[in-house]
Amino acid sequence: MRSVLLLILAGALVAQSPKYGVGRAPTADEVRQWSISVAPDGTGLPQGSGTAAAGRRIFADRCARCHGAEGRGGDSGALVGGRGTLNSSKPLRTVGSYWPFATSVWDYVNRAMPFDRPGTLKPGEVYALTAYLLFLNGIVPENAPMDSRSLPRVQMPNRNGFVRDPRPDVPVSGAGRRTTPRPNRSR
Repeated sequence: MRSVLLLILAGALVAQSPKYGVGRAPTADEVRQWSISVAPDGTGLPQGSGTAAAGRRIFADRCARCHGAEGRGGDSGALVGGRGTLNSSKPLRTVGSYWPFATSVWDYVNRAMPFDRPGTLKPGEVYALTAYLLFLNGIVPENAPMDSRSLPRVQMPNRNGFVRDPRPDVPVSGAGRRTTPRPNRSR
């Protein structure tokens, strides 16, 4: 079995070689875009700010076609709702029900959205979208400014729904914890 895996891996490496002209080296700008790490305590967040009011307009233009007009789902998954469902037979993992840190929401939106053009949003747009998602989930008021200082202070509903992972091979997060997701039984 091990030799079969090695053959498959070797075949994949050969297929990616320059000989076949597959892929390309990333540009310096692409590396710079990907070279950001945001910790739960906010370390790594860039300058900028935004509110849910500004995020509403950006969401309508850039996100609603996939996530629905108010983030309740469309072609892509729901971003809103789901509180109290994590222990049910049909858990709905959304920003408001599952994510433990608001900084993780910012990081994901920054890296992966919009789906058809990931990494194209400016930091202020990402703060505004994050504020809007938090507002839609009833976590922050609509006029609350989100920035590198306020975002890490947001208390997410499932913040304590993850347990410390004692395995030594699991990396410690930026907040100094090893965490593994689990449903929060108290919700």
